[in-house]
Amino acid sequence: MWKSLSFLFTFSNFASILSSWSISTKALVTYKKQEALKDRYTRAADEEDLLVVSPYTSRPHLLDLTTLTRSQVYLAKALTIFSPVTNAYATATYTKAFNWDIVFSSLAAAVKTDGFDWTEQVFYIVVFRSQVPPSTDRSHLAELDERAHVEAMRSGGLLKYWFGTPDANGRNLATCIWRRHEDAVLGGSGEGHKAAMRATINMYSEWHVERFKLVIGGNLGHLDITPWRD
Repeated sequence: MWKSLSFLFTFSNFASILSSWSISTKALVTYKKQEALKDRYTRAADEEDLLVVSPYTSRPHLLDLTTLTRSQVYLAKALTIFSPVTNAYATATYTKAFNWDIVFSSLAAAVKTDGFDWTEQVFYIVVFRSQVPPSTDRSHLAELDERAHVEAMRSGGLLKYWFGTPDANGRNLATCIWRRHEDAVLGGSGEGHKAAMRATINMYSEWHVERFKLVIGGNLGHLDITPWRD
């Protein structure tokens, strides 16, 4: 249920502070197994316009690609291979914790194959780092967790959600990649998210939020991740 706790706070907190969570060796192996099932999950969708963009694979949790621009669709699909490159992602610098180079290469290959004219695009990233005492009882959070995620997907614009597993000290990381900043605000404004926040806010012994601007240059000339400035 650690993952439930991370998700609940990440999305319930968007309306007021905007949020997102990291890994042990065992967690990394587990995640790789999940990634190995990715293609099967994607093909299992009833419609080809639905994409698995988080660890949740049932229909209400899927991204409707028809709601996105073509550039956003390319990025969402490239992000299906998003994964950590270090076991210490809970504390590592965000840009060094994940395989952004591989995601960018996948994006570039798809765009080149289709002959698509890529113009500069800006996206919004939220990172939530936290620490929860290992003895914390999280058994009641699964239902709230799923409800919050469905609510966020229904509001639209969430291109990727990833969360890790707490390390030995209870530190973790979750991250969301949104179509734009406004989507993140809207995604955390529902009643389900507010209820989730009330249920989890006192469980953290430590937490903080990082926000970034993801810029992918024209003709895919560069990918930059820099601190977000309001």
